[in-house]
Amino acid sequence: MVTKVVPGLLIATQDAAQAAHEACGRITKSIHEAIRDRGTATIALSGGSSPLDAYRLLAKATIDWNKVHVYWVDERAVPPSHERSNYGQAKAALLDPAHVPESSIHRMRGEASDLAVAAADYEAELRETVRAKLGGLPSLDLLVMGIGDDGHTASLFPGDRTMYVTDKLVAAVPATADREARLTLTTPMLENARSSVVIVLGKAKHPALERIWATSGDLDETPGRVIRGFRGSICWVIDRAAGGMG
Repeated sequence: MVTKVVPGLLIATQDAAQAAHEACGRITKSIHEAIRDRGTATIALSGGSSPLDAYRLLAKATIDWNKVHVYWVDERAVPPSHERSNYGQAKAALLDPAHVPESSIHRMRGEASDLAVAAADYEAELRETVRAKLGGLPSLDLLVMGIGDDGHTASLFPGDRTMYVTDKLVAAVPATADREARLTLTTPMLENARSSVVIVLGKAKHPALERIWATSGDLDETPGRVIRGFRGSICWVIDRAAGGMG
């Protein structure tokens, strides 16, 4: 029998709609606390379908977006107007409805011809604009994370060596036969965040979630296990299906 320990707080909800409300509440709370304590909040968003309903609710929350800087956990190598752009999805669900100022938005340049240069530029932007530091590195107030059916998180994929990059805060991820190239925050940047909300929805995510929560496991097989090493608070928001209950 596999021994499981959930690292952090677990909020198990009935369905995806309730999960979105819980996640929105947690995100809003983190933003308000950061503004209260430091005058500004820095958050990094993930793509995919799981967080979109939470983003739509967040757009209606009472938040002073002039005091929030929005970054991205990862981005696909596509133009910002592309349907697979993480920035584009967040723009439609959150940034435009909430009227987030352009000056507060720090997007990854997934359309760049040289992704290694784009990664270095984004690292420089993080170092310059994220004022809170921990161990000399930028410390974001909040990550909004997810996991894939294959156990990936951010754009850290099974079998890809980007998982083990420690000398960069942002890395270019090469394309494969199954996916386009990416930009992603690396482990040192991810694990330095003050808090994270991890949204996991659907039956297809259950096996990966079980591997992440297992007390032992292989990072090559399940890069999402990197979340276990995050220094800040971790809140998992899942639905019954992801938890294996439906």
